[in-house]
Amino acid sequence: MTKKQRAELIQQELEKLYPEVPIPLDHVDAYTLMVAVALSAQTTDKKVNQVTPKLFEVAGTPEKMAQLEVEEIRELIKEIGLSNTKAKNLKRMAELLLERHKGVVPQTYEELEALPGVGHKTASVVMSQGFGYPAFPVDTHIHRLMTQWQLTSGKNVVETEKDAKKIFPESVWNKLHLQIIFYGREYSPARGKGDKDFITKMLFDK
Repeated sequence: MTKKQRAELIQQELEKLYPEVPIPLDHVDAYTLMVAVALSAQTTDKKVNQVTPKLFEVAGTPEKMAQLEVEEIRELIKEIGLSNTKAKNLKRMAELLLERHKGVVPQTYEELEALPGVGHKTASVVMSQGFGYPAFPVDTHIHRLMTQWQLTSGKNVVETEKDAKKIFPESVWNKLHLQIIFYGREYSPARGKGDKDFITKMLFDK
């Protein structure tokens, strides 16, 4: 089976499994999405969704977030890993949104990635799920499965993202990256044995 055939088969199977894919992080607009994604680094989406309702009630806009002290933000997100750093980033992110963008989340990678706590993956999620631009955010699930499915030999998420964009049509990027994440969590968890990972078995007849 060629790489292209494997990619097509993966797409078909994921579409059967996940014809509809909700965005895993609860949010109401591009700003709350960006905050939620920034908080999700090295933390589960489930934990982020437990913390953000209270945070967004108090600071659901850049204006309100900027008014809080770092310690107040930290107290609201203390259950999340790296809460000290993330609290500082959220305050400065809000201040810069107000200073540079009149409180509106920008729609370019360059401007997004210039904000504290916003790396390329976070910017990609905001561009794709917040604004509908074609993007293929790669997290550890996607990187691991793309390697497992021999669709990339990328040594990091940046190389894997390039390979994913080459092999899958742009029209499916926004949906497919979520489908792969859901599949990884349900059928091929990093710490599991992968017994349920039927796609890998199908591809390589294991």
